[in-house]
Amino acid sequence: MGSDVEKRFQEVFQRIEEGAVERERSRTLAFEPVKWLRETGFLKLRVPQEQGGAGLSIPETVSLLVSLAAADSNIPQIIRAHFAFVEEERQRVRKSDDPLSASWLERIAEGALFGAAMAELSASTSTETNLTRTDGGWSLNGRKYYSTGSLYADWIAVIAMDGDDRVRVAVPVNASGVTRIDDWDGFGQRLTGSGTTVFEDVPVQEWQIYHRNTGDDFPINRFLLAYYQTFHLATLAGIARAILRDTVDFVQPRSRTFGVPGKTSPRHDPLVQGIVGRLSSLAFASEALVGRVAQTLDRAAALREAGEDDEELSFQAELEAYHAQQVLLPLVLEAATSLFEVGGASATSEKLKLDRHWRNARVLASHNPAVQRARELGDWRLNGVQPGEVWRQGVIREREVNMILKQQTKSS
Repeated sequence: MGSDVEKRFQEVFQRIEEGAVERERSRTLAFEPVKWLRETGFLKLRVPQEQGGAGLSIPETVSLLVSLAAADSNIPQIIRAHFAFVEEERQRVRKSDDPLSASWLERIAEGALFGAAMAELSASTSTETNLTRTDGGWSLNGRKYYSTGSLYADWIAVIAMDGDDRVRVAVPVNASGVTRIDDWDGFGQRLTGSGTTVFEDVPVQEWQIYHRNTGDDFPINRFLLAYYQTFHLATLAGIARAILRDTVDFVQPRSRTFGVPGKTSPRHDPLVQGIVGRLSSLAFASEALVGRVAQTLDRAAALREAGEDDEELSFQAELEAYHAQQVLLPLVLEAATSLFEVGGASATSEKLKLDRHWRNARVLASHNPAVQRARELGDWRLNGVQPGEVWRQGVIREREVNMILKQQTKSS
């Protein structure tokens, strides 16, 4: 990555970092930082140069994401779905020269930002949002939650059902019938806009349906599973770096040490030095783990873009992401707690908001729960059952049950 690129974004990251505590304290949504990223071209890092983007590699992009997360961990999650959208369309346009994918990438190169509306709050994991035919095209109806980034977006990537087909639809946020609600109430990552989006008779044209899985297809591939998880890992690594930075900044000017009379310098206290040394090691290990997964993802992406078989490398990337998750999560959560050992009660001041690191890390760690991934990794080692197989079998059984019910309905 060129020094000019690093320098350009480091200036933006510094501005984002300077306002992070105040945004956290007042729960001011991050519209201004997102605007800065848009203006500097951060949103098109992975857009190919042919479509007007920077064309950076995945490792280069992940390195910048870690730096962005160190400035404010909310921001990478806001743009996570956007980068995944870019990745899918980039691979399609490289593999098949798809003109629709090229047009989406060109929109993004011009500054468009995508949010996501995929999950739903329901009694099961099924998708209730529906896309139905109308005289003039299609109509979208449904209610989504965890609509991360949609409050900041120009377009929303929506998952819906068209009969037995699972489709992905790009919907402009200002379309008739779209309502975005700022009701995300998690105790961490509070500025990500991960609340409710409602779609009521939203008009959709054919060209907005950018992906379709038939009833027999599994809805997501291993590459994207690993890619989405790596985004969280990069954000957590950024939190570890921020913890180290904030701890050093807190300790260096202090002139009091618990249990020592008079004026002293905690920076020379061996106990404090040991804690900071540990935090430095945790941050280093976190970034190293993310870097390893990013390298494998990059090789898999190259195969996908060339139209070659990526199954083995994408599976490797998925395994690496899950293994990294098992180690990285406890490292960062340890760091987020240990930082308070260097300053006594003064480190808990609301003015500092150092607790935000633990809250944000804990919320990120709750995505794709590590205990489930640990079980999958153990099942793979012991029994050769690949991660995701239980989910896949469940999807197959659900489809079989639905087919039987439909046949019974027709016969009656």
